[in-house]
Amino acid sequence: MRVIEPHIHMIARTTQDYQRMALMHTVACVEPAFWAGYDRAGAQAFYDYFKHLTEFEPTRAAQYNIRHYCHICMNPKEADNLSLSREVISFVPEFLEKPTALGIGEIGLNKNTKNEMTVFAEQVELAVKLDKVMWLHTPHLADKLKGTRMMLEYLKGHGRVRPSMVCFDHAEEHTIGMIIEAGFWASMTIYPVTKNSPPRVVDAVERFGLDRIMVDASGDWGPSDPATLHDAIFEMRKRGHREEDIETLFYDNPARFLGQSPKFAFKPRE
Repeated sequence: MRVIEPHIHMIARTTQDYQRMALMHTVACVEPAFWAGYDRAGAQAFYDYFKHLTEFEPTRAAQYNIRHYCHICMNPKEADNLSLSREVISFVPEFLEKPTALGIGEIGLNKNTKNEMTVFAEQVELAVKLDKVMWLHTPHLADKLKGTRMMLEYLKGHGRVRPSMVCFDHAEEHTIGMIIEAGFWASMTIYPVTKNSPPRVVDAVERFGLDRIMVDASGDWGPSDPATLHDAIFEMRKRGHREEDIETLFYDNPARFLGQSPKFAFKPRE
């Protein structure tokens, strides 16, 4: 079966990880813009990072027949600095024109501050104006429920946001229901310490179903690994799930969501 990884920070991975992903049948991955492991000193650092995402990573992935795409934005962890955020947002449209840039993300909240919400709202406006998909970061642990509710209420009250174009990432058992019920997409991040384990992901699929659900491995600065996506595939097989449903979750659904961008080359099986 083919696999699409809808959210993974390959800047944090070695080239050998691309090889491992290819051997595990990954045909495409998407890298949302996010934190660098440290707070960047100025807008030029973001400009260089966006060049890395749109120019270098696609060539590195191509060595292993993987199509690398990205989302571009000012990330929520550094968004409390309004002046820096607005300077970065000013050149986001330049990078959205790149052939592998699909949308705006990962935008959202980190500590649910007023400034983070302002930067989130300004980037939502940009996404609506440019008709781009949005990939949303929901906060960690204790702040997740509140932050998810804040963003849901804002988007539902916006008036021009199409829920089908928006995915809330890092969704967990206590947030998936409200996201799906509101018509948005939800993605579950496998991140063994602070987010989901493969068994928890499969538990959630069994509870909430397959409609508008995705799974990703993140692969960034903490204890995460691209192979955890395939651990979840194995978990579904162990539990006796149909191969057709496994392919729906790990290939068709990301192809369906990401395919709303005309730049994305992969189509659902049907």
